[in-house]
Amino acid sequence: MDSKHLVDWLRDAHAMEKQAEKMLSSQAERLENYPELQRRIEEHIEETRHQAEKLEHCLSLLGADVSTFKDLGAQLTAFGQAVGGMMAEDEVVKGGIACYSFENFEIASYKALIKAAEILSQPEVAQICKEILQEEIAMADWLSNNLDDTTQRYLERDEDDDLRAKT
Repeated sequence: MDSKHLVDWLRDAHAMEKQAEKMLSSQAERLENYPELQRRIEEHIEETRHQAEKLEHCLSLLGADVSTFKDLGAQLTAFGQAVGGMMAEDEVVKGGIACYSFENFEIASYKALIKAAEILSQPEVAQICKEILQEEIAMADWLSNNLDDTTQRYLERDEDDDLRAKT
């Protein structure tokens, strides 16, 4: 079996992490009224940066490099999502939902990468992807456990005309 698909999927994952970094960074800048959410997102931005580096290492193990084209496309998508989110009155709630959905997409992607790496006898790639998977699961769990609270805080702020509910 050749590693063409694994390389392509690792490149996709790298682009996905670049998209996540841009999307999360944009969101975190505007969450001053949600300090716990802002702190956790900022922590995950750092994790995301390290994940991209780990994926670059995986690609180098396979004699490949990142796809500038895929990375650029993902970053443009993230920019569009960020601009769209800034326009939404209920950005913090919609952003929380979008982040939770995106984390689950990442979880599924890493599960597929792990299986492909195992089938192709690439144990180091599989192990790195397992480590990243655990970080993604932790973030998805945190978002899931905190979405109720974020929604409640948004609605409470929205009732008070003197407070900006959006962020």
